[in-house]
Amino acid sequence: MPDNPEAYRVAVIGAGVVGACIAYTLQRRGVPVTLIDRDEPGRGCSYGNSGAISPGSVAPLAMPGILKSVPGMLLDPESPLRLPLAYLPRALPWLARFVAASRPDAVQDAAARLAALHAGAVRAHMALASEIGVPELLVQRGHLHLYPDEAALAKDAGGWRLREQYGYRFERLDRSGILDLEPAIGPRYTIGLFLADHATVLNPFRYVQAMVSAFQARGGRVLRAESSAPSRMADGAWQLRMGGTAHAFRRVVVATGAWSPALLRPLGVRLNLESQRGYHVQFQGASATISRTVVLADRKVFVTPMEEGLRVGGTVEIAGLSRPADARRGQVLERIARANFDGLDSAPTVHWMGHRPCMPDSVPFVGAVPGQPGLWLATGHGHLGLTDSVNTAQRIADDMLGHARQGQAA
Repeated sequence: MPDNPEAYRVAVIGAGVVGACIAYTLQRRGVPVTLIDRDEPGRGCSYGNSGAISPGSVAPLAMPGILKSVPGMLLDPESPLRLPLAYLPRALPWLARFVAASRPDAVQDAAARLAALHAGAVRAHMALASEIGVPELLVQRGHLHLYPDEAALAKDAGGWRLREQYGYRFERLDRSGILDLEPAIGPRYTIGLFLADHATVLNPFRYVQAMVSAFQARGGRVLRAESSAPSRMADGAWQLRMGGTAHAFRRVVVATGAWSPALLRPLGVRLNLESQRGYHVQFQGASATISRTVVLADRKVFVTPMEEGLRVGGTVEIAGLSRPADARRGQVLERIARANFDGLDSAPTVHWMGHRPCMPDSVPFVGAVPGQPGLWLATGHGHLGLTDSVNTAQRIADDMLGHARQGQAA
């Protein structure tokens, strides 16, 4: 606990899983915190994620050879990695950095920084879930990655080598071994790689809500409001305007995901970040179809048993914040699920799209903003915001309370 808590009075802007974790962690350490979001906590990107706690995901999205995928990104509406042609001019600066990030040396650097941020994630989430009173939401039954054949597996060989490099062990399964774990998986998939120590959150929205409730129980304040960009006051504090009211804070943490660049632009802070638009379809009442997170690796699709149904999520669409959702993306997911899992024919479905913040090298920015004393940033986690939320919060809290470190996640 700091000697003078009021000197640390903090605003956390953004009440997704990352912002909620940061607010809870700081409040728990004795810092007075106000958590601000224009929507209900957990209703944004965190609401629709696939619930995977996946510390073995050390391979960045941009891997060697990604340049070969660009024509498919532009021309194939069903590509797992999609960039609509009309959005290409706006995406070109980010895309150029994305391709540059696929160099072997850049991939190794990104993997090292991701591995450092992921370390101990399952254990950290287990402790947090128990502490905030929802231990039933986290199950450790492993993640099962599936491939139709050796050729499909070979395309992901680089990612599996990186997992091995960072100590993540997995077991190879044949068709019989796959069915022993998950009998409802259809005949397309004949090779499985099983990461037994990975985990799943069965309701990410309820998880965030529980964090925020625990934060409030410790004295934390929640404001549902649209915040202005932070502005510097004469005494060095930060001012946020919400509605017609100005609020002063000694420190501000921006955890607004894909909206972070717009919020920071008035300060001259430039973020090379794009919305990695993700989709899911949920088959209501069908959660018993599988018992753990299953990844259809050739389709880049995560399938997860949730409290309310079977969630099928994935694909990456680089198309900005303003374009409407592309219904075809959800329809593709629905078709893939029905083709590969038994018992979904009569299940009703709901569809969702959300904006995951993605850096070109897949490494989030976690730490103090250079040249802006008292301003902190936690964004760019891509599809790993849930996995890294607790460790991100610990890193922000450690740095803010006396272990200063600037820049991206180390």
